[in-house]
Amino acid sequence: MDSNSTQDGLIQIANVTRAYTVGARKLFALRGVSLAIAAGEFVALVGPSGSGKSTLLNLISGIDKPDAGDVCVDGARLNTMSENALAKWRGTQIGIVFQFFQLLPTLTALENVMLPMELRNTFGAQRRARALAALERVGLAEHATQLPSELSGGEQQRVAIARALVNDPPILLADEPTGNLDSETGARVVTLLNELRAAGKTIVLVTHEEALARVASRRVRVRDGQIVD
Repeated sequence: MDSNSTQDGLIQIANVTRAYTVGARKLFALRGVSLAIAAGEFVALVGPSGSGKSTLLNLISGIDKPDAGDVCVDGARLNTMSENALAKWRGTQIGIVFQFFQLLPTLTALENVMLPMELRNTFGAQRRARALAALERVGLAEHATQLPSELSGGEQQRVAIARALVNDPPILLADEPTGNLDSETGARVVTLLNELRAAGKTIVLVTHEEALARVASRRVRVRDGQIVD
């Protein structure tokens, strides 16, 4: 499938434009972008800083909305949904991994992983068991009672991945997931992402790192708010 195809897919972005006003200037993050991503794909969005990659990720998650065009994920038209509806939808459909982890410093690894279930009132009495299973999945069950400050950067990133997976969403979004990690630790995160794809997750990540982009099943290059190949 071509990078800018609008054929049927789990994620469909059609003729999307997004601009921001900075002072007296209007800056375009995206200009008429179309993109389709099939269920089970592992797609890397690559390109220079300011090219529009993170804006695309934010549109797919419903964190941001386009000025024009449509964003549909598994039949849900995100740009027409209310913020409350989007929050509920995101809680079951999307897991997000951030470059800077965004773990709460006063909560243990286990408590950080449990948080999405508590905020969205999912899984009830099973929360602790599910959080432990998610930590086990990323190889960190033995660190469940430790605070983020007691973990290495790579361990914190794996806790963040466990947190993103604990509600078992079909889609995982990752913004520079290895950007703050050394090469060895980054390689462990890449291995984990490949395992998740093999398990059927749809993965979309933003990266500057060509080595990481190469492990994806498809690379989509973004420049100046447009898909260029």
